[in-house]
Amino acid sequence: MRVHYRLLILSLIILFVAGACAPAGQSAPAAESAPAEEAAAPAASIDTIIFSDLNWTSAQIQNRIAQYIVEKGYGYSTDVVFGSTLPLFQGLRKGDTHVTLEIWLPNQDEAWYEALGNGEVVELGASLGKDWQSFFVIPAYLQEEYPDLDSVEDLKDEKFKELFASAETGGKARLVSCVIGWACEEVNAAQVIGYELEDHVHVVNPGDGAALNADLYGAYEKGEPWIGYQWGTNDPALILDLVRLEEPAYSDACWESNKACAYEDADVLVAVHPDLVDGAPDVVEMLTAWDFSIEVYKEVARWQNENSDATSNDAALWWLNSRSDIWSAWVTEDAAAAVQEALAANEIPEGWPTE
Repeated sequence: MRVHYRLLILSLIILFVAGACAPAGQSAPAAESAPAEEAAAPAASIDTIIFSDLNWTSAQIQNRIAQYIVEKGYGYSTDVVFGSTLPLFQGLRKGDTHVTLEIWLPNQDEAWYEALGNGEVVELGASLGKDWQSFFVIPAYLQEEYPDLDSVEDLKDEKFKELFASAETGGKARLVSCVIGWACEEVNAAQVIGYELEDHVHVVNPGDGAALNADLYGAYEKGEPWIGYQWGTNDPALILDLVRLEEPAYSDACWESNKACAYEDADVLVAVHPDLVDGAPDVVEMLTAWDFSIEVYKEVARWQNENSDATSNDAALWWLNSRSDIWSAWVTEDAAAAVQEALAANEIPEGWPTE
């Protein structure tokens, strides 16, 4: 990477000296034209690769794994910018961050395809793969107790409104939505209107992903009523017995009008800013080979559930030490050897946030 800088500096020195030696009033002779492909300026290398640190567990664990490989295997510095879906996607478009390991579609379809069409982002492939999501998830024990509670329309029934009501909801069902700033928050708000639930539900937006999970865990442990948003790779959905209420099947026509239908299974993608393609092509090659599927993530989620004090950093270290058979397929032999050496020495990436 530094070779580009040395060549550029050397070229500038030569041009400066040639200009200084030319007779007064006469410029130095122009260099002979080079072929177009040789005339292009060398791409600026990137010393610090910045990851979009989305505020939920699977995205942060993927970031920590990628940061370890990028720092210890490829020699770049890394850093993160913490935040939610919408502002971090704008940051990726502007180049404030370089890598986002979980782009959820169709949640952010409009912004994604606009950015893709403008050349502001580059898609590298799948992250988790396909994943389900729903705004209307309940514990299975609740449906066993109330077998006639099986549809979103049942939330208009006074019996079920009272079942989910709390002291703060004014007799309406307490419906737990997404964190403000997540793309699904806007989708869920549209679904409330599309299903004509405004007079029947009181929407609650948790402060972050951890608060969303704690809300569900707290109710589940007590066997209490709960209804709200979940997705397949979120920790509670991997661990608890949950049920999705019935909705009309997804269709493009429905989604483009009032969204009064089920979510389409999400595609979760890896995306980078175009600067990374030229500035760190070896990292782009690694991220193109990235294959962190839902089945792979389930192993990490179960381990973290069994080790309740473990952070995302801890989970990444555990997985890197346990599954070199998976991650080594994404990297060069030299990078794999360097990562293994760093793991054996218990090294920690400088760009990891303190948790």
